[in-house]
Amino acid sequence: MIRELTCIVCPKGCQLKVELDENKKFISVEGHTCKRGAVYAETECTAPTRVVTSTVCVEGGGVVPVKTNGAIPKELMFECVKLINSSCVPADAPIGTVVIADLLGTGIDVITTRNAKV
Repeated sequence: MIRELTCIVCPKGCQLKVELDENKKFISVEGHTCKRGAVYAETECTAPTRVVTSTVCVEGGGVVPVKTNGAIPKELMFECVKLINSSCVPADAPIGTVVIADLLGTGIDVITTRNAKV
């Protein structure tokens, strides 16, 4: 099976052709211009991950942007967003505050990306 992807690792946007066997195991990749593109292609086809960005409420009103400080397995995204939506930070939370530690046992934290203000 051949899967076609556009690489998102850098601005070049290489057009990748990934060959997978009948069990969807990675065989090869063509079209990448750097090693990072090859790694992206294999990961995207065998164990896709995503960095999640969202907002959480601030005590006293308002919201502050947050993101995972690393990529999590794609299949955990909806559960992750549910946890983020049920979270709240203090009004004086500085940038980098850990909102959720070790998100769903991944070792990845959800952190604020701006100082919270009411």
